[in-house]
Amino acid sequence: MAIKFQYNKTSLTNLGKQLKVRQNALPTLKNKESALRVSVLSAKAEAEKYSRKLEEMLQEYDYLAALWNEFEPGLIRITDIKLVTVKVAGVKCPSLKDISYELKPFNAFVKPAWYVDGVRILKDLTFIGLQSEVAGERRRILEFNRKKTTQKVNLYEKVQIPGYQEAIRKIKRYMEDEENLSKASSKIVKTRHETEEEEEQR
Repeated sequence: MAIKFQYNKTSLTNLGKQLKVRQNALPTLKNKESALRVSVLSAKAEAEKYSRKLEEMLQEYDYLAALWNEFEPGLIRITDIKLVTVKVAGVKCPSLKDISYELKPFNAFVKPAWYVDGVRILKDLTFIGLQSEVAGERRRILEFNRKKTTQKVNLYEKVQIPGYQEAIRKIKRYMEDEENLSKASSKIVKTRHETEEEEEQR
């Protein structure tokens, strides 16, 4: 990235300010990056935990597979999923708060005895399934933010900070050269005047 600058004090001051901003922000960005890295791993582990739990529950209730044919479709349905926003390493992420269900009334004396258990099992399965989905989404959001933060760290560390330092060096060198030339030229002019004055006095 080419940094635009002019060979003067104003440009030097502006570049100095820009450099300081980036040098001050870099440690914070690095801390955020490492916090996000840990949070991504944590969210991934959580999503996998819920996914495994769901698999285990499905296997546990596998013996009921034949009975589900007797279960009335549409007996229970999800009416609302309440998500809340939580901040993880400074990033807004979803978290499952509650699930609202609508249960059609049924006569427990007429229906099979396991219907009540069936409703509870479906509630448990949907809760664990949604927890897994939300944790997966949290991981995706955190991973996206971690990548963005890593890119910014790399941009500051490998491109902008060295670029600003190089530009500042060039301006300082130019200004020193200008000063030296100015001193040299005034010395030459002074020497010439002295020589001319000596010649006039002869």
